[in-house]
Amino acid sequence: MRPLIVAVILLGLTPVDVSVQSLGELARREEARRQAIATPAPVYTNADLKAEPAPAQLGVRSSAARGRVPANSSSAAASEARAEAQSPRSSESAASMADDESAWRARMTTARTALARAGILRDALQSRINALNTDFVNRDDPVQRNQIATDRQSALAELERMTEEIERHRKSIDTIEEEARRAGVPPGWLR
Repeated sequence: MRPLIVAVILLGLTPVDVSVQSLGELARREEARRQAIATPAPVYTNADLKAEPAPAQLGVRSSAARGRVPANSSSAAASEARAEAQSPRSSESAASMADDESAWRARMTTARTALARAGILRDALQSRINALNTDFVNRDDPVQRNQIATDRQSALAELERMTEEIERHRKSIDTIEEEARRAGVPPGWLR
C-alpha cells in the first residue's frame, strides 16, 4: 500500500510538458490549414437534389386505393400496377391526381386556417370579457357600470357565436377527413 502511495506522489511531482497554446497561435494554425486545402468541399443546395418520382408512386397508391390492386396482392399484380402507373395513359391520371392532391391540401388548409382564426378571435373576446369584468368591479359610477355591463353582454354573445363557429369548423374538418377516407385519399394529402 505504501509503495503505491509513494508512486502516485512521485508521478504527481514529475514535471509534465504541457504546451499551452494561445488563441492567436491556434488561429494562425487554422489559417495555414485552410490555405493548404486545394479544393474546397462541395456545397449542395436544393437545386442539386433530384425531385422524388411522386406521380409514379401516386399511381400505384391510387390503384390500390380504388380496388384495382388489392392491398394483399401478389408481387405480379404489384408489378403490373407499377407498369400501369408508368404507362403514358396513366401519366395523365397521375397528373390529375397531383391536382387532386393540391385540391385536397388546399381544402384542408382553408378549413384549418378558418379554425385557427376563429380560435384567435375567441381568445381575444375572452380577454376582452375578462378586462370588462375587472372594469365593472372597479367602477363606482352607475352610468359607467351600466355601459360596461352592456359591452360585457355583447362580448359574451359574440363569444358564444365564436364558440359555435369553432365547432362548425371542427365538424367541417372531420367531414373533409371522412370524405377523403371514403375517396381513398392518402392521409399525407391532408397534412
